[in-house]
Amino acid sequence: MRRFLPDTFTMLLVLTVATASFLPVHGASAHYFGIATNFAIGLLFFLHGARLSRDVVIAGLLHWRLHLVILLTTFGIFPLLVLAIGQVVPNSILPVSLYTGMLFLSVLPSTVQSSIAFTSIAGGNVPAAICSASASNIFGMFLTPLLVGLLFSVGGQGGFSWDVLWQIMLQLLAPFIAGQLLQPWIGDWIRSKKKILMPVDRGSILMVVYSAFSEAVVEGLWHTFSVLDIATVIVANMLLLTTVLCITMFGSRALGFSKADEITITFCGSKKSLASGVPMANVIFAGQGIGAIVLPLMLFHQIQLMTCAFLAQKYADAAKRRETAKAEATGATNAA
Repeated sequence: MRRFLPDTFTMLLVLTVATASFLPVHGASAHYFGIATNFAIGLLFFLHGARLSRDVVIAGLLHWRLHLVILLTTFGIFPLLVLAIGQVVPNSILPVSLYTGMLFLSVLPSTVQSSIAFTSIAGGNVPAAICSASASNIFGMFLTPLLVGLLFSVGGQGGFSWDVLWQIMLQLLAPFIAGQLLQPWIGDWIRSKKKILMPVDRGSILMVVYSAFSEAVVEGLWHTFSVLDIATVIVANMLLLTTVLCITMFGSRALGFSKADEITITFCGSKKSLASGVPMANVIFAGQGIGAIVLPLMLFHQIQLMTCAFLAQKYADAAKRRETAKAEATGATNAA
């Protein structure tokens, strides 16, 4: 049952949303809190860059077919599925602002930590997962704002200024590149201090969530959406994740990938990054109420963790059964 319970970070997210609902930051305090949040986001992406080993990137390029499938799923199949949901589900059932959040969710990069962790548990190709998840986040800095502009223009919801791409590069990509340049000197130290630096990762996300929901609460977020609206988003997220998992799992088999690669494609191709998504929303939708926009992403985050934890264990159990059967068959052959 423990794999179905919310993790510590999810509980902190819920607590942050509850705090913002009852004690929102506003006025001059919100301004200074926003400055601190932007600094924390820059530090977050600096650490991402410093952690990523160049050897991993170079080794991963050799498995280009696997990475191409994952990138096409992350930035191609996901948006198409959400566009299909928009055609099937009318605005009276799924409010426009929440559907906007699902569109944004669909063009985000994959997670890094959880994709690698689940791939490892399931017995997949871990080096490929490290490279693919990292590449997804790097490409996402360019592809996510571009796809947001494209999808929102097609959907009649308005695009965004191309200045947004410059803001992404300045606030997210520049610190990432700085970290990558310093990686040969500080990379090993930062990777060895994972537990110490984890509060920076999670703290920056919690700061953005608190700021976003504070602004949304002041504007009347919880008076805008009903329990039915939230339930609709949860069901839509579950349907979206289930469809993508089926596509990645059975599609990788049809394309002739090994079992280890199938596991990597399944877990890396079905994830969406909360760590990258919340800071990006803060930049792309600056000046707008992003509470409703990141709400579908926060719900999807917990759904994907619970589902993939269960699936990873199933893969691991199946691998153990295959090893046991193989050992028994070998023993029978030797005895004969």
